[in-house]
Amino acid sequence: MLVKSRTVSVEMQLYLALAARMTLLEKEKQYLWNMEKGYEGECMFDVLTEKVDGDHLVVNDLLLKHNNTIFQIDSLIITPRNAYLFEVKNFEGDYMYDARTDQLHLKTNSKDYEVTNPLTQLNRCHSLLRQLLSSYGFTLPILASIVFINSEFTLYQSPPDKPFIHPSQINRYLKGLQKETSFKLNNMHAALAEKLTSLHISDSPFKTLPEYSYDQVRKGLVCARCSSLSVVVEGRSARCMRCDRVETLEEVVLRHVGEFRMLFPERKITTSGIFDWCGKGVTEKVIRRILDKHFSKIGNRRWSYYK
Repeated sequence: MLVKSRTVSVEMQLYLALAARMTLLEKEKQYLWNMEKGYEGECMFDVLTEKVDGDHLVVNDLLLKHNNTIFQIDSLIITPRNAYLFEVKNFEGDYMYDARTDQLHLKTNSKDYEVTNPLTQLNRCHSLLRQLLSSYGFTLPILASIVFINSEFTLYQSPPDKPFIHPSQINRYLKGLQKETSFKLNNMHAALAEKLTSLHISDSPFKTLPEYSYDQVRKGLVCARCSSLSVVVEGRSARCMRCDRVETLEEVVLRHVGEFRMLFPERKITTSGIFDWCGKGVTEKVIRRILDKHFSKIGNRRWSYYK
């Protein structure tokens, strides 16, 4: 049973919105690419965990805090006898494990690149989660593993004693969890899942964002599919000239209001403001009608805004 689903982080949403409206620096593009790659891998793992049968609880995408330390959990599967902690890595290519230094190296034609050993992150997460659960009186054993989700990943000289789950082993490992289904979940397991979900921090305080201002970003209607500023209004709908995605005007305006509020929380939502944000591609009359329908209007006439 899925208790908490995965969502795109606020940081990634901000980066995607800015990437559509301004030119990011190369290091910012790489950072966004890494976030997208990681999220893609986690979603791939979610598809596999959805197929696990038996009595269990799945809690995805947790950001938790213990002893003033914030840590992230990609996936947690709670079975009657154990809690399985998974750190998902969407690495691609040929890697080498160096047992002398306990490091991973990406092998390319021209150069070797040292990669931070994901076990460091896993061990930290495992320790903090164990302490957190203990502080609330939960004693369920935690089994932690690194999942290499990408089928194009190979790790040479992989130590058999490390908690690595390679692409060819994932399905077999998850099927192994079903052996615990002869036991049943009880109120303690439900309380554990509920407590972790309630402790989730929805917005990381450690976001690293590009510098931007309202005047710096391009205005216009952004496509929800291809992120291009190629959306044109056609009657009561809007169509992307690049990928042909069609949305209703109401969907488009509400999406752009959400984007505007996320990027500029200090600015008030007004008819003229959203009109400008949409590149004047939707009439003020239509925008006002949609805002009146979905938001509360504060004030009158030229000083009015929406909440």
